[in-house]
Amino acid sequence: MTHQVSVLFVCMGNICRSPTAEAVFRHYVESAGLTDAIFIDSAGTHDYHIGHAPDLRSQQAAGQRGYQMNGLRGRQVDKSDFERFDYVLAMDKANLAILQYLAPRGCKKHVQLFLDYARHHNEEEVPDPYYGGALGFEHVLDMVEDAAQSLLQHIRQNDL
Repeated sequence: MTHQVSVLFVCMGNICRSPTAEAVFRHYVESAGLTDAIFIDSAGTHDYHIGHAPDLRSQQAAGQRGYQMNGLRGRQVDKSDFERFDYVLAMDKANLAILQYLAPRGCKKHVQLFLDYARHHNEEEVPDPYYGGALGFEHVLDMVEDAAQSLLQHIRQNDL
């Protein structure tokens, strides 16, 4: 292996959707024995929650499925992320538009929607569960698990 593949998950505040995706994908990568081959992080397009732990409801829902998020802390996307990461994956179209605006001209990275990798969900966007109830966090996990499994398969076939 000559290159470590790097994946950045991005939502608005980096306390619900993107840290959930980071935790789920990290779990799959660790289970596949690829921790040294794939670097994983998450960030937000906004600075609302820099340094904060993920939303407690996200942590609880993820924890019930065996995913650990308690060590994660919110951060904001930085222009250097477009150089550091091979995959910059947005949770929704609004954040994708911000990422496309921030990306340096001619950036050839995979700046795209995370759910482009989903096989069993037809939605294009992971909905923000912040203002909803517990079922919203479960739905986010269902979507993230689907897309994360397919993303890992894609990376194994194309990048490793």
